[in-house]
Amino acid sequence: MAAEPRHVELEARQVRVLAHPVRARLLGKLRLDGAATATRLAAALGTNTGATSYHLRRLAEVNLVIEEPGAGQGRERWWRAAHEVSSWRHESVSGDDNATAAVDWLHTFDLNVMVDNVESWHRTEETEPAAWRHASDLSESVLLLTPSQLGELTNELRAVLERHRQDAAQAAEPDARQVLIYLYAVPRPVVS
Repeated sequence: MAAEPRHVELEARQVRVLAHPVRARLLGKLRLDGAATATRLAAALGTNTGATSYHLRRLAEVNLVIEEPGAGQGRERWWRAAHEVSSWRHESVSGDDNATAAVDWLHTFDLNVMVDNVESWHRTEETEPAAWRHASDLSESVLLLTPSQLGELTNELRAVLERHRQDAAQAAEPDARQVLIYLYAVPRPVVS
């Protein structure tokens, strides 16, 4: 059986389905916390079970979530994210106005999630162990690059992240925690 892809570039239909507040939150929750039932997800997200089940089925229709094989009993269905990472680009949905609007919405949604996560860390940082406080980082770099160089840099950084993901999966340490790493490499707008 072939391994499922860890990363998927979303197609227009997938983007249109994902661009919904409940669905985007469900996929994020499954990626962070692993497989869960609609009932557990509804409790965690403050939604009702029926609506949560509906949104999970919609995500499954476009292969963003899948049922966890062998989990659950009776009619209980466990769901998990089909991929660890998904991405989308305007050029992959050009010509589809609804998908373009969905991409815009997803960019804003993800940016807000990122800001919320970083702010949450800063609110609780002083209560964290010193080792985690010293290891965390929030920095900004400004480089003068061509589009090709930016693409190369982004690919190199993704390769480093993937190497660390594989190393961590092979040797889980007792003090290991999920770490959120954001890469948002964008050219500075040209100001006239």
